Amino acid sequence: MPYSTFRLNLLVTPPYNANFDVDEMNMHIPQSKETRAELSQIAWVPRQIISSQANKPVMGIVQDTLCGIRKFTLRDSFLDWVLVQNILMCVHGWDDTIPTPPITKPKALWTGKQIISMTIPRGINIHRGSDPPSSNPVGDNGVHIENGELLYSVLEKTVGASKGGLVHIVFREKGPEATQDLSTGLQRVVDFWLFHNGFSIGIGDTIAGKKVMEVITGTIQEHKDKVKQVINDATNDRLKAEPGMTIRESFESLVERELNRAQDTSGQYAQKNLKDDNNVKQMVVAGSKGTFINISQMSVCVGQQSVEGKRIPFGFRHRTLPHFAKDDFSPEARGLTPQEFFLHAMAGREEDVMVCYDGTVRNSLGVIQFIYGEDGMDAAYIEEQSIRTYDLNDKEFNHKFLVNVTDPSGGFLPGALQVGIDDSRLELQQKLDIKYEAHCADRRFLREFVFPIHNMTMEHALPVNLLRVIQNTLQIFHIDRRKPSDLEPTYTIDSVQQLGECLIVVRGEDALSREAQQNATLNFRMHLRATFATRRVLEEFHLTREAFDWVLGEIETKFTSRLHVLGRCAAHLPRSQSGNRLHKWL
Repeated sequence: MPYSTFRLNLLVTPPYNANFDVDEMNMHIPQSKETRAELSQIAWVPRQIISSQANKPVMGIVQDTLCGIRKFTLRDSFLDWVLVQNILMCVHGWDDTIPTPPITKPKALWTGKQIISMTIPRGINIHRGSDPPSSNPVGDNGVHIENGELLYSVLEKTVGASKGGLVHIVFREKGPEATQDLSTGLQRVVDFWLFHNGFSIGIGDTIAGKKVMEVITGTIQEHKDKVKQVINDATNDRLKAEPGMTIRESFESLVERELNRAQDTSGQYAQKNLKDDNNVKQMVVAGSKGTFINISQMSVCVGQQSVEGKRIPFGFRHRTLPHFAKDDFSPEARGLTPQEFFLHAMAGREEDVMVCYDGTVRNSLGVIQFIYGEDGMDAAYIEEQSIRTYDLNDKEFNHKFLVNVTDPSGGFLPGALQVGIDDSRLELQQKLDIKYEAHCADRRFLREFVFPIHNMTMEHALPVNLLRVIQNTLQIFHIDRRKPSDLEPTYTIDSVQQLGECLIVVRGEDALSREAQQNATLNFRMHLRATFATRRVLEEFHLTREAFDWVLGEIETKFTSRLHVLGRCAAHLPRSQSGNRLHKWL
C-alpha cells in the first residue's frame, strides 16, 4: 500500500500485540536461500496459528466477525434465495452446490448454520454435550459438528483463540492450509452478512429499566448505610481489628468490602435483567469485546476505585511510601534494591531456544535438552486424553481388557466376528493373556510409579487423538455396528504391536538411544494399547480389517507429523532459567 503502510489481517494482530493506532513494524528481506526456506516453511504465518508454548491458538476469529458469527448462527437467523446466492460467492472454495433449504413454504429459507457448515472442512467432528443433555437442545448450547456439518450450537468463543475449539481442531486434523482457508471463509461469509444485516450500539443499550433501577438504587443505598455504620463504629471506638490488621487497615478493608458488594450485587442483577437482544450483551457474550463488568459500570455504577487492591490512599509528603522516613535517599526508599533490579531486568529479557537439526535443544550457552520436551513432540499438537488402563476401576478394567476364549461367558460377544473366524484357539488365548498382562503392567506403572496419588479424572498430554481418528474412520468407511467384523483377533494384537515399534522419535541402536526412544514413546504406546485392545476394537468400535488398517496408517502418519520441526525456535524463557536443566519449561 502507499506511504509505507502495511496491510494486515485482523486475525494476525494478537501475536504481534498490534492494533491500528499507527503502530510501527519493520520489514526484513531474506538474502540467502537457507533463510528463505526457513521463512517459507517454518515462519510462515499459517504455521504459527497454534502456540507451542500455550498449546492453543494465538489467532482466531475476533471482534466484528466473532460478534457476527454468533448472530449468524442463532436459530432465528434465516437467509432468503437472493442473499444465499450472493453470500455463496464469498464461500472459499465453493463447489457450486446449494444446500437444501429447511423451510420451503411460503418461500425457501436457509439457516446461518448451513452456510457456516460450507466453510468447515469435511472430516471435522466436535461434540460437547449440552446442559441438560439432549440431542437437540432448545437453548442451542453445547457444540455438535459431524463430518464438517454444524448440527447445533451458537458459535461464540469456539471459533476464537480458545483451546480445543474449532480452529484448534482443524489445525490438528487438517493442517495449517485448511485452517487458513477456514479463517478466510468464515471472515468473508460473516462480514458479508453483517454488512447487510448491521450491528451498532447506542445509549439505549446501556440504560436499565425503571424497575431495575429502583432495585439497584435500593441495593446501593443499603450498602451505603452499612458503610456509615462502620464509620460510626470506628469513630466511637467500637471497631475491632481483624486478624493481622490494624484498626485503620480493618476499617479500610470493611469499607472496601461493602462497596465492592454493592457493585457486584447490583451489577449481577442488571446483567440478569438485560434482554438477549441487547447489543452490548450480545457483544460480551460472543467474546468479541468487553466484559460483564463493563456492562454493570455503564448501566449501574462505576464502583469503588482501587489501586493495588486498596482504596486510593491520601497523599503523603517528603517520602515515596508511608513507612519510609522523611528525606530517605536509600535505594529501598527511592527505587529498586539490586536484587529487585536484577529480577526486573531478567523478566524483560528473554532468550530464544532452538531445536537444532540434531534434535537437541540449545541456546547460546549450549545444550539444554537432548530431546525436546523429553518426547520430541511439538506442543502445538498435544491434547489432553485419558489412558483407559489408568482411570478405570477393577471391574471395568477386566470387562474391557480381559478375554477368555476358552470360556463361553468370557469370550467375545455373539455376532462380533464373522462366521468362519476361529476365536477359540489356544494360540489366540496365549496372545490375549500376554496382552492382558501388558495392560496390567501399564496400570501398575502409571498408578504406583508415575502417579502414586490416584486422580482418576486426570488426563494425559498425548500427541494424536485416537478416539477422533476412530470417529472419522467410522464415518469414512460407513461402519455398520450391527454387522460382524471380518477382523481376526490375532491380527489386531500383532498389528498394534508392530505400530508401536514403528513410532520412532530417537534413532540409533546404541543403549542410550534405545532407552531415550523407549522413554519418549512410553506414554503414547500405553495409550495405543489401551485404545486398541482386542475387545474394544471388535465390540465397541466394530472396525473391519480395511478400516483397521487405515486407522493404524493414519495414526503413524499423524504421529510422525507431530514431531517438533528441526531448526525451529522452541520457547522463550528468562535468561536465569536457561541454565537450570531441571526446570520444566517445555
